[in-house]
Amino acid sequence: MLSLLLGGMLVVSCGDDDNEEDAQTSSSDQNGGNVNYKVYTVNGVSFKMIAVKGGTFQMGSDDWYEWEKPVHQVTLSDYYIGETEVTQELWSAVMGSNPSKFTGNMQRPVEQVSWDDCQTFIYKLNQLTGETFRLPTEAQWEYAARGGNKSKGYTYSGSDAEDVVAWYWDNSDRTTHPVKTKAPNELGIYDMTGNVYEWCSDWYGAYSSAAQTDPTGPATGSFRVSRGGSWFSYASRCRVADRDYYTPAASCSFLGLRLAH
Repeated sequence: MLSLLLGGMLVVSCGDDDNEEDAQTSSSDQNGGNVNYKVYTVNGVSFKMIAVKGGTFQMGSDDWYEWEKPVHQVTLSDYYIGETEVTQELWSAVMGSNPSKFTGNMQRPVEQVSWDDCQTFIYKLNQLTGETFRLPTEAQWEYAARGGNKSKGYTYSGSDAEDVVAWYWDNSDRTTHPVKTKAPNELGIYDMTGNVYEWCSDWYGAYSSAAQTDPTGPATGSFRVSRGGSWFSYASRCRVADRDYYTPAASCSFLGLRLAH
């Protein structure tokens, strides 16, 4: 497991349908840009999916850890990604229960959910909506975190100053926080740095230097990728290029998810 606590290696043991509404609209984000999105409502709970225009970017980093190397060219098609991490409110609306450790505000991200749990949640969500939600691929996650084709090249998702965009070890008070309480990135997406790690669909594996189009990761593996750092992470583990991985059955108080479509 790649999780680091305070810069040192950490080994963690983690142990009926309502009508849905689907509206296409757009608004202005807090960075002054135009954001295209879709809004879905499930059992009275609405959530927003941000349109990400496809493009080509340099994925990874040659400046930090070995598991981020080598930098390689990736080209992606258009997709949608969640404006926020999946909240406890949305999880509860779909699943009828809340597994999270940090409760008291349903706008906190859901956590203590394994990759396998996320597949069950997504299956039920798709039944309710008739849509095809899924976890983002690792490449889709990183491209969106970097700001897509609006990227300004920040170290973190939306800023070079981690406190502006992230709840992490130095400011979290060792707990999650409600989504959208830090600034968004260039695409109007929140909390891609910090708060909770976010599961990706890929099996974990070493990067290739070859250029790729719409990569989905290795065909098999033992661990699933997670991204973005968390309330539990030092800033270096919250960078847009940093990677982590866990077994699909792992469920920790710093592991959550974000939807893609």
